[in-house]
Amino acid sequence: MNLPPGFRFFPTDEELVVHFLQRKASLLPCHPDVIPDLDLYPYDPWDLPGKALGEGRQWYFYSRKTQERVTSNGYWGSMGIDEPIFTSSTHKKVGIKKYFTFFLGDSQTNWIMEEYSLPDSSSSKRSSKRPGRGSTSSSQKTDHSKWVICRVYEQNCSEEEDDGAELSCLDEVFLSLDDLDEVSLP
Repeated sequence: MNLPPGFRFFPTDEELVVHFLQRKASLLPCHPDVIPDLDLYPYDPWDLPGKALGEGRQWYFYSRKTQERVTSNGYWGSMGIDEPIFTSSTHKKVGIKKYFTFFLGDSQTNWIMEEYSLPDSSSSKRSSKRPGRGSTSSSQKTDHSKWVICRVYEQNCSEEEDDGAELSCLDEVFLSLDDLDEVSLP
């Protein structure tokens, strides 16, 4: 996916749900439309670069909510962690974040998936309660409310980058200035 120079995608959980997932479930356009639709489950996590929106070592994409989380080489197993997502302003519950880890056979890997979904009481109940709507419109809204946003990353890679040992750009500049003292000029 080609993004403009300088574009960075570091959304909060609330932003992923409110600004992207709710709009997708309501069939409204997302601006900017940067998160691609991807059927996750045929792909192993290391196949995501080039298919999903990548930012650093994290990949984002829309997928359909499903119980089948099997790929050609393994499966995504639930970690049993479900976190509610609340708005920062009104503290209203707007979503749920579930954690999964990728298994190759019986071996757990370092790949983590965070799956963001709307609460069960969200758009699917609203669309089914509207009288006078055609069945096609109602079923489309209910069907599209089954979207989730996934964030996939390899846990050790993120920890290695964030362990504080990496130098900032400013530190590197100052260190390179120290090296200039050792250089003899003609």
